[in-house]
Amino acid sequence: MRTSMLKATKTITNSKVIEVKAGQTFDGAWARYDRGSGACNEQAEGGDADAVFLLRKGATLKNVIIGKNQAEGVHCDGACTLEFVWFEDVCEDAITVKNDAAGDHTWIIGGGAYHASDKVVQHNGCGTVNIINFYAEDYGKLYRSCGNCSKQCKRNVYVEGTTTKNGGELVGINSNYGDTATLKNVCTDAKTRCQMYTGCAGGCEPKKAGVCSG
Repeated sequence: MRTSMLKATKTITNSKVIEVKAGQTFDGAWARYDRGSGACNEQAEGGDADAVFLLRKGATLKNVIIGKNQAEGVHCDGACTLEFVWFEDVCEDAITVKNDAAGDHTWIIGGGAYHASDKVVQHNGCGTVNIINFYAEDYGKLYRSCGNCSKQCKRNVYVEGTTTKNGGELVGINSNYGDTATLKNVCTDAKTRCQMYTGCAGGCEPKKAGVCSG
């Protein structure tokens, strides 16, 4: 597992989001992609239009470096796959997964993220997010099940072979909605490996509810 990025072959700046259609694969050939200087609004919540890439259901993004000039990194509209995607300097969230249904699996394989003051992976859908052989350094949370989405549901996260440094919580899940978290062969100095929350639906603030057992 790599703990550092390859050097970008070139930088490609786009004025709008790159959409990868359902079932298709986008191979970035190790180029750096961003949205131009000043794109990061430091935790201003953005939408699909603010992302560097928007992956439709079943799409794959691979061999890409997401540069620091972006408000949102990768948005998945439905379950998706990321292979060896690196984030130089996360602005809001690196990866947002939404509109995935129960039984759907999103795969984040290899790659890594630096300087995510809040979350690396934000999960708003209802499926399972698998994080395999990933590296994160200087982050708030590696994974967070949405604490106050207007539509709430059970979510699952599986983390294996992953290394994290200088972070807060590894994963945060909503115990009251039946979320599950499985951690296997994880190397981390996080003070909290799995934090439970009492989630709520829309316009509210979730509260911590102890650490996970097992």
